[in-house]
Amino acid sequence: MTEFVLVRHGETTWHATNRYAGRTDVPLTEHGHHQARRLGRWAATAGLTALHTSPLTRCRDTGAPAATATGLPPHTDDRLIEIDFGQGEGLTAADMTARFPHIRTAFEENPVDNHFPDGEHPTDAAHRAAACLTELATIHPDGRILVISHSTLLRLLVCHLLDLPLRHYRRVFPAVGNCALTTLRWDGSRRPAALIELNRPVEESA
Repeated sequence: MTEFVLVRHGETTWHATNRYAGRTDVPLTEHGHHQARRLGRWAATAGLTALHTSPLTRCRDTGAPAATATGLPPHTDDRLIEIDFGQGEGLTAADMTARFPHIRTAFEENPVDNHFPDGEHPTDAAHRAAACLTELATIHPDGRILVISHSTLLRLLVCHLLDLPLRHYRRVFPAVGNCALTTLRWDGSRRPAALIELNRPVEESA
């Protein structure tokens, strides 16, 4: 059984205004780099066997201290990139309400069926991320893998692996902390994963 430690990247420069950062390659703040260093200290004694990240800079920079601490090569995978928010990219919730109120209201009611125009369908995003973990479970059947990705993609992925309706991802998992630990055990099969811990601050594990 493979153990996956799913982690959202550290704080970014869009964090303070809570802008939707999908494919925009926004950098970490200094606090985000500090969070990444804490994650690296945790990783040094976590018994990890592999490290995989989204290709965006905020994830690669978050994973760099863990790679140094463990000696594991950091692998990037396009399937771990954040969902494309389309017309919502770079906007806050208030911006959306002002620009396209009906779209925002529909999104809040069902963010899967009513995802943002020109954006990626959340079901497609969940499937590509799950395909990545399926492959990793085959390669590392008894491993412990650190996966560094993004808030919305991770919430969709966890719902998918736990066999929960994707449309409830924002309600069931309203927030994912920067560099917090969410651990699942999964064999890569059609059976649901086992949730071991959810959104645990890395400070408690360091």
